Amino acid sequence: MKLRNLFLIIIFLFNINNSFACKCIEVGKENIVEYGLNTYDIVFYGELIKRDTINQTYSFKIIELFKGIYISKTIDGVSEGSDCGLFPDKNGLWIIYGNFNKDYKLSLSMCSPSQSQDFGPGWPPPPEFKRDKFGKIIEPTETDYKINYLEFKIESLRSFIYQLEELRAYKLSQNKISENEKNTMYNKGIIISLIINMLLFSILIYIFARKRFSSNKQISK
Repeated sequence: MKLRNLFLIIIFLFNINNSFACKCIEVGKENIVEYGLNTYDIVFYGELIKRDTINQTYSFKIIELFKGIYISKTIDGVSEGSDCGLFPDKNGLWIIYGNFNKDYKLSLSMCSPSQSQDFGPGWPPPPEFKRDKFGKIIEPTETDYKINYLEFKIESLRSFIYQLEELRAYKLSQNKISENEKNTMYNKGIIISLIINMLLFSILIYIFARKRFSSNKQISK
């Protein structure tokens, strides 16, 4: 019955959170990565290495950076205490979509697609109620709760792997664009250099011809 009680607590907390002003935009799985990249200041794959529940601060080690400029391998964050504020509750691997506050600290939102390897966005839903042949509701068993909980964890892991693959594909495409831009700039530089050298060479020929013409003119006199 412990797992069932856990679900009831989660549902209770979820209803409390929904009763406040936090209203999130629903985004389909296939659009999560695009939405996250377009909406948030920094996107990375990292490991939660520190949590301070008293001060509501935390730290991530950045493993792969997909969006944003951040030199340090460790990034510190703080829960803003808003209705939509997210305080990461489990150490381990995460995909983070976050913004920076005025102190340049990482700030996370419950509305972002941020998730750990074990738990995706949102809360595990309760098992569906079944009915007997007389239409009476059959209360879920402990096994039903365990199966539902396991299915949620499997779906969370699938979402995690899907996002990581999409983010890596995006990073690869950006690197290719950067490389093409670099090659284009290099080619333009070569062309400009050739043009300048041709102009300088033409000027030298002109000066040399002018001096020779002046020299011949003096000799003829």
